[in-house]
Amino acid sequence: MAPPPDSGRTLVDSKSNLALTKSDNSSGDAELAAHVEKPPQISSPPPFPEGGLQAWLTVLGGSMVLFCTFGAVQSFGVYQAYYSSHYLSQYVASDISWIGSVQTFLLFAGGLPAGKLFDEGYFHHCIGAGSLIYLFSIFMLSLAKPHQYYQIFLAQGIGMGIGMGLLFLPAISVTSHYFRRRRAAAMGVVLAGSSLGAVIYSIMLNNLFNGSAGFAWGVRAAGFIDLGLLVAANLLMKTRLPSRRERPNAKPVDIKPILSDFGFWLCVIGATLTFWGLFVPFFYLQVFSEDHGLSKNIGFYAIPIMNAASIFGRTIPNFLGDVIGPFNVMIPCTIISGGLMYLMFAATNLGGTIAFGILYGFFSGGFISLITPAAASFSRDLNEIGQVLVLSLRDLKPDRFTMYSIRIGITSFVIAFALLTGNPIAGALALVHDSYVWYRPLVFASVVVLAGAACLTASRFLLSKRKNTNRL
Repeated sequence: MAPPPDSGRTLVDSKSNLALTKSDNSSGDAELAAHVEKPPQISSPPPFPEGGLQAWLTVLGGSMVLFCTFGAVQSFGVYQAYYSSHYLSQYVASDISWIGSVQTFLLFAGGLPAGKLFDEGYFHHCIGAGSLIYLFSIFMLSLAKPHQYYQIFLAQGIGMGIGMGLLFLPAISVTSHYFRRRRAAAMGVVLAGSSLGAVIYSIMLNNLFNGSAGFAWGVRAAGFIDLGLLVAANLLMKTRLPSRRERPNAKPVDIKPILSDFGFWLCVIGATLTFWGLFVPFFYLQVFSEDHGLSKNIGFYAIPIMNAASIFGRTIPNFLGDVIGPFNVMIPCTIISGGLMYLMFAATNLGGTIAFGILYGFFSGGFISLITPAAASFSRDLNEIGQVLVLSLRDLKPDRFTMYSIRIGITSFVIAFALLTGNPIAGALALVHDSYVWYRPLVFASVVVLAGAACLTASRFLLSKRKNTNRL
């Protein structure tokens, strides 16, 4: 049977309609796709200025804060010697050392709350409050009466320690907002401020305490220096990256990766053991030299010499660690520091005191400056990177800070307990029947520092296996 006469046209028309329908659908799909909202693009991290006026002003401000805080901690040996012979002469060395140990404990333990405040965008609140508490306490210390232990303990141990805790970590942390490639150099400048402060305070306080000014005006002189530096630091330092409050889509904190990181905890244990004995010479070298019959002038300058060497110990190893890895520089510095404790037995004359002060100041400073970038190496990915003390990492994104901040806050908190007990233990070991037996505290300090070096070596081995590299 023949097809209907219009069947061809109908077939053609059907094909045309189909093509038109497809065309209409295509244009409709394109129109619909154009109106569909695209997923938000993740912004790339803001570039690091690696310098500039505001960056170096912030570094300068951080150096000023460390000058006042950690510089005072490292010059406590001057107070220890003066309290033992004058102000608190009825107390034993271990009782006196509790004042400086509590102060140091609060400085490091304060990293946990101060780091959280810094994360949440309260940087200026934190350093402002810390400055006020610290300055109030140091001027209260100048009013303390002789033989009134509780007055000195409250003002210097508790009050100044709380102020230091609010100031210390935020002042260091803010530097990482401006530097990545040159971060080691910038951090070296900040850390060198503490050693410079220790040199100046040690010389100044020794001369004022034992001169016509006396204890009260000696402390006030240090307080007025602190006042000028802390006011300047509060004005100079500024944050650059957004805080956690300004990042509403920030991921919730999960500390399970930290709690299960065995290599990281070995590093924390190693650092804790090392800090347990590391500051014994800083507290007791002046008392040691005077007990061995050296003149007061030599004793006065023993601690400044050690702290002056520490300026180079906190800068040169930092640059080297940025090249070959922080663990590879820190572990030798720790081992040498533990061995040098025995060299303190030779610090019974001018040459021995100078040699020990220079060598110990340099190598102990190397450990102090590198323990933080070593801990930073344990961050498994960018989700664990934070803004507190980031020295050796190669990226820093503003939405991925808090995990690393907590990691360093926990490390500081654990280390604080070693700093709280180490020097009082050494003082109790040193004094036997009202006379000093120096081999007991020095052997204790050396053993715990070398044990810390062993833990750090094992920690580095585990990290090397995980990352398959020796540049650590």
